[in-house]
Amino acid sequence: MNENAMSRRTTLKTALLVVAAAVTGNAKKAVAATPANPLTPIPIPAQAPAKEAIAALPGTRLGYWDTGGTGTPVVLVHPATGSSRIWVYQQPVFAKAGYRVIAFSRRGYANSDPVPKANPGSASADLHDLMEFLKVPKFHLAGSAAGGQIAIDYALSHPDRLRSLTLACAVGGVTDKDYTEMSARIRPKGYDDMPAEFRELSPSYRASNPEGTARWMELEHSAVTGNRFGQQSVNKINWASLGNLKVPTLVVAGDADLGVPPPMARMVAAHIPGTELQIVPEAGHSLYWERPDVFNRILLDFFAKHST
Repeated sequence: MNENAMSRRTTLKTALLVVAAAVTGNAKKAVAATPANPLTPIPIPAQAPAKEAIAALPGTRLGYWDTGGTGTPVVLVHPATGSSRIWVYQQPVFAKAGYRVIAFSRRGYANSDPVPKANPGSASADLHDLMEFLKVPKFHLAGSAAGGQIAIDYALSHPDRLRSLTLACAVGGVTDKDYTEMSARIRPKGYDDMPAEFRELSPSYRASNPEGTARWMELEHSAVTGNRFGQQSVNKINWASLGNLKVPTLVVAGDADLGVPPPMARMVAAHIPGTELQIVPEAGHSLYWERPDVFNRILLDFFAKHST
């Protein structure tokens, strides 16, 4: 064998040994190079001190909690599958960032009166009465899922009271045909009767975090305490009314949301002037619960832009 052939053979052998070492003999380095699992379970943090009480409002009583203080208020509006108790990942984080954090249970949910069938009222009007009761002049408003429709309704009625509006995985209540037809296409018959955790939590979350799923289900099952149906929006919510919205708005969605997937979120965002849009990977309808690290960071960055 000539010298050149021997050199090529030695080079090839060396290369094969290097590859083998990378595959078998250097396992620690290979593991270290693997990206971290974005769905690693996040422990529920210790809660900030907060006052829990029941507000006697015109026509109803609503349970709420309030961290108090002199910080800019942030008001959280829960989805249909929750109550004021679901915000355990947001309450201490937002409070630590210097905000006064407030959440309430709508009529028919934990610690609040049921919806009276004769005079159901409006959830956005209840929210306004609660802000008057708490003497909150101006605040950031964030609604998740069905809470987003209430947040939109409030923003249309009282834009002067809002520093910003966040719509997270929000249904919205939009009545325009293109939106309602898209919604109908993606929700098969019997969708609303499917288990709440299937509709609301992404497959990735349910697969990777059974304990978190069980805790979410516990909060969901304990949320409804009386009749919760019948309240209506004060305003007509459609593309025309959203086009006149003057509040800085953030639309945030999960890419695995069965009920409000990214195309629907983009459609809503496109009709609200100047809206900021964020799509979070590997997250479903309960984005505040599944990816609280990402959700909280997005909201805090948005609040900071509109707190002065």
